[in-house]
Amino acid sequence: MPLDQEFDNEEEEGEEGKEMSFLGHLEELRWHVIRAGASILVFAILSFVYIKEIYHYVIIAPSQPDFWTYRMLCKLADKVGYDELCIKALNFKLQAIGVGDQFTMSMTSAVIAGLVFAFPYAFWEIWRFIKPGLRSYERRSARGAVFYVTFLFFSGVFFGYYIVTPLAMNFLANFTLDESIINEFSLSSYISLVATLTLACGVAFQLPVVVYVLSRVGVLTPGFMREYRKHSIIVILIVAAIITPSPDIYSQILVAIPLFLLYEVSILVSARVEREKLREEKRLAKLDGRDS
Repeated sequence: MPLDQEFDNEEEEGEEGKEMSFLGHLEELRWHVIRAGASILVFAILSFVYIKEIYHYVIIAPSQPDFWTYRMLCKLADKVGYDELCIKALNFKLQAIGVGDQFTMSMTSAVIAGLVFAFPYAFWEIWRFIKPGLRSYERRSARGAVFYVTFLFFSGVFFGYYIVTPLAMNFLANFTLDESIINEFSLSSYISLVATLTLACGVAFQLPVVVYVLSRVGVLTPGFMREYRKHSIIVILIVAAIITPSPDIYSQILVAIPLFLLYEVSILVSARVEREKLREEKRLAKLDGRDS
């Protein structure tokens, strides 16, 4: 019997007590999902307790001209000599139209905050369910998955909050069809915009993880990604233009640069997966040679 099969058998024997039926797997998944959902609920409750502080210092902050991003853009505008990059005023007011809008939005915002804060633990629970189904070399190559996924998610959230949201907010707030029209945005539409852009960037920053999975199953290769690098630049610029509706080229470049860096990191991830697969194939070939 080849050594790799002996190793896999030993591993299976070590986890013999964990083998279960299909319904058993569903039951196990259910408890992981319940624990993940409970963590989101706990953080949502804590967020609701401090919802006024969260609104004042986090949610409403991008609607104020003294927000950190706007101040940094003004400093950048002074250095590059492009005054239009500096955002000094946002031409809109927030209003709660419905009777229960403020309470409803506080509940919604608490749930969103709970989802963000609980993400590391929630993903760890899901990973605990997935991990036992992987082979030994797959576990080794996926070591640190919770850390990397969490790091990328929060990097995307911060990017969406500090870069994409302010740029989109500036364009939408200062875009007018006529000077007689006053921008008075509803609280629900404002929260929807901030949450959508922030969480969407958090998901978009998972590109290296997606590339890792696709490379592992053989759908993507580093050669393919390098070959279509020029095409990816065009796609990234289009995505940046969609994310930042402002026609300002500087804003689009600020969004496009991190996305392009993510693509380059994804190429390195795919190349690493390919090297690991080649080493595994060579190891198996040597073992088969010894066995024969």
